[in-house]
Amino acid sequence: MNVNVLVVDDEKALRDFVRRNLEVRGYKVRTASNGLEALAIFQNENIHLVIMDIMMPHMDGLETTRRIRQDSHVPIIILTAMGEELDKVRAFDQGADDYLTKPFGVGELLGRVKAVLRRSQWSEAGSGGERIARGEIEVNLDRHEVTLRGAVIEMTPTEFNLLVYFMKNAGKTLNHRVILQQVWGNEYGDEAEYLRVYVGKLRQKIEEDPIKPKILHTAHGIGYRFEP
Repeated sequence: MNVNVLVVDDEKALRDFVRRNLEVRGYKVRTASNGLEALAIFQNENIHLVIMDIMMPHMDGLETTRRIRQDSHVPIIILTAMGEELDKVRAFDQGADDYLTKPFGVGELLGRVKAVLRRSQWSEAGSGGERIARGEIEVNLDRHEVTLRGAVIEMTPTEFNLLVYFMKNAGKTLNHRVILQQVWGNEYGDEAEYLRVYVGKLRQKIEEDPIKPKILHTAHGIGYRFEP
């Protein structure tokens, strides 16, 4: 395994806990105690995953996430305190991919690490230049390219895979759990905030008016429906 992980937390005991459990499974781990240290390492080394606390001195996890997202789509797992729902939403808005709620066990840590690394890949692959077209949106699966009325739209791997799943199931009302398990993985199912944030990101990119969507509809209490 040649995966470089950056673990950022001002609590040495937690940094050591995460580092030990990742290193023994073959991951290469660098550590930092705050956001400034983390950015210095990130800018000078090839990091594949960041695991980072929110509350830290000098520069917190939210600002560090925002700065990383200016130049990189590297997956970021945010560490949050129990019950801090607002922190989770703010972290997603800044570009985080997942979160772990303290305290967490080894199994949960490893599960989230594997899931987020899996999602960071372009998992939808076609053959022979396969394309999907729904209305004015077209996707080239081999090139991982999305066009709207002929203009290319930049997508992260998760956004791309979510859009492809919606397009393949156009016209169907899909419930939250099914979407999460098909796009995020079997480890997920109750994280409705993930969908709320990522559907919002897609609407910003494909809707003329994201506040009044005409393509990606909310089925209240159920999930979402894609209707080009």
